[in-house]
Amino acid sequence: MEEFLEKGFLEASLRQIVKHAGVTTGAFYGYFSSKQALFASIVEPHAAKMMSRYVDAHIAFSELPAEKQPEHMSVESDSYIHWLVDYICENRKPVKLLICRAEGTGYENFIHDMVEIEVDSTFKYFETLRGLGKDIPELTPSLCHLIASGMLGGIFEIVIHDIPREQAVRDVEQLQAFYTAGWLKLMSP
Repeated sequence: MEEFLEKGFLEASLRQIVKHAGVTTGAFYGYFSSKQALFASIVEPHAAKMMSRYVDAHIAFSELPAEKQPEHMSVESDSYIHWLVDYICENRKPVKLLICRAEGTGYENFIHDMVEIEVDSTFKYFETLRGLGKDIPELTPSLCHLIASGMLGGIFEIVIHDIPREQAVRDVEQLQAFYTAGWLKLMSP
């Protein structure tokens, strides 16, 4: 993990990894098929857990009756985001590896993949609101993408800048308040 954190996936040296692990290259290949497989063994459990919880939160919200969705909007979002902040803070090194050092791997677009889910869910929510008779202005996919990227990217700044947990919780709560106010403004006719 240290070699990947220091140099990133692309620049990490398999020679250095096996040297620091005290094994031969042959022994390494007895455990992993490649440097990519080693990297994946470190980040995959964390990527899968964060993404799974994220998707589950979106599904749970979308399965609520349409008339209950507006009152539950912040409940599901707050619950996931608080969980995510705790998870990031409890797993800083592998999450930092995933977010900051995954270039050249299948994980390099992790935040972007979350953003795509967010944008899709946002447009489904707009349709639900319109179905309830709310006058929701037309917003472009590019704008929704920018907003979701800012929010999710902002949350992961916790690990990028090693923000202590207590400060991270406060910062993310204020970030949520900022984005909530912005969404309310954009969604008012």
